[in-house]
Amino acid sequence: MSAQDGASRAPWKALGRPPARVTAFAQGMLDLILPPRAFDGGAALTSGLSADAWSRITFLDGPVCDGCGAPFAYDVGELRCALCQAKPRAFARARAACLYDEHSRDLILKLKHADRTDLSGLFARWLSRCAADLLEEADAVVPVPMHRSRLRKRRYNQAAEIARPLGALAGRTYLPDTLVRKRDTDSQGGKSADGRRRNVAAAFAVPEPRRHRVIGRKVLLIDDVLTTGATAEGCARALLAAGATQVMLAVVARVTEMQARPI
Repeated sequence: MSAQDGASRAPWKALGRPPARVTAFAQGMLDLILPPRAFDGGAALTSGLSADAWSRITFLDGPVCDGCGAPFAYDVGELRCALCQAKPRAFARARAACLYDEHSRDLILKLKHADRTDLSGLFARWLSRCAADLLEEADAVVPVPMHRSRLRKRRYNQAAEIARPLGALAGRTYLPDTLVRKRDTDSQGGKSADGRRRNVAAAFAVPEPRRHRVIGRKVLLIDDVLTTGATAEGCARALLAAGATQVMLAVVARVTEMQARPI
């Protein structure tokens, strides 16, 4: 190719990517030809959901317990719910983007069991909003780990799929393999609170060669759903034992009652 030919090429070619205005124009043309669809199948909004789906999800924007993220019916001026005051958890603070119910469950299960990893970016944006105060304090984000045998079957860890883009959005270090699940525990679905705690007892650890990654750091733990908190408790204890100064928790959804749900 001649020098003249090279000069006639768009100047951004040498930079390896087009300028933002060109990218935006191309995306706009693509949307015109192939109108975007929402994750739930309706007409897409900037939220990624149709108006109908968005209105049905109960986002936890109001006052919540600083300890576990449970919603308060109204602002009572208390930072912690009675349960958290009576029995503090291993994780210091928690936030959830929405309630886990019949309206949010389908989206979460699509990511968890139906290979819909495209939903991870949507959930990361939800967490960046509901857990903004926790992200300001955190030094790193860590996903709740999956045992390697289960990871081979599923091919991905839904918590890690959410944590990765969240770390990028917030400018926080993403530590995907610092915390490990030492044994392949049974599913937590259908178990009582005590059963869940026994199921994950001593199941998590930070391997000695990786402890330097968390020593002296505040860690934000990421998961998809919070039910009794047994899994988050086990992970938080392992991170604290490895030298983390504090562990906080952010989840996509949380249940309000402790009855078993198919998660």
